[in-house]
Amino acid sequence: MSEDFHVLIPARLASSRLPRKALVEVHGQPLVVHVMRCAERSGAASVHVATDSEEIAVAVDNAGGHVVMTATDHCSGTDRLAEATAELGFHDDAVIVNLQGDEPEMPSACMRQVAELLRHDSQARMATLYAPIEDEHQWRDPNVVKLVRDARGRALYFSRAAIPHVRDGGWPNHQALRHVGLYAYRARALMEWRDLPPGDLEQCESLEQLRALQAGWKIAVAACAQPIPVGIDTPDDLEKFRNSKIT
Repeated sequence: MSEDFHVLIPARLASSRLPRKALVEVHGQPLVVHVMRCAERSGAASVHVATDSEEIAVAVDNAGGHVVMTATDHCSGTDRLAEATAELGFHDDAVIVNLQGDEPEMPSACMRQVAELLRHDSQARMATLYAPIEDEHQWRDPNVVKLVRDARGRALYFSRAAIPHVRDGGWPNHQALRHVGLYAYRARALMEWRDLPPGDLEQCESLEQLRALQAGWKIAVAACAQPIPVGIDTPDDLEKFRNSKIT
């Protein structure tokens, strides 16, 4: 195991499109356990599931995993991670990777990569990844979050809008980037997050990373080292994952 980063997995039972998603069984194991195993393969120094659900905690404990119990009233996974980070007592410079509880196929290389970004940029409080946008429809889709970056590899802005805009028409097929929601944070940044008020840009676009940008935080970004499979949001996604586990 590496001492370079830790993985926290925020998990809850509420899910509108796939009820009780974290505990849905895939070949005898709850989904949250598959995510935990994925995190363990990354070589992280530690892996914990942060949850407010006793049922999830029991499932993780039965699988030999580690749980941090958190409050029930968190507005986002980042808020849940901040409480878990404080509970675990990580030192200020520890790097925490946030692996969503519905990402059982996240490549280990990408988890290591997003942690490495913070080691290479001492001024960044957060890091995340992106992938090229492949077609104009995806670029215009408000459900696909776009980002623009500066020359130093830091985020300038995240948006649901089609950015950057081409003044003379068409779409920027060599510049359009899709944000990939895998994050790394310095532990002290997660402690600071708890005191950051939601910003008007965050509320406008419903993107919590804009809270950090509006507060002046630097966010390191890079192209993902490997393709990242779609997370499990729907019954169809779940069925595809089940089929991928058949050997």
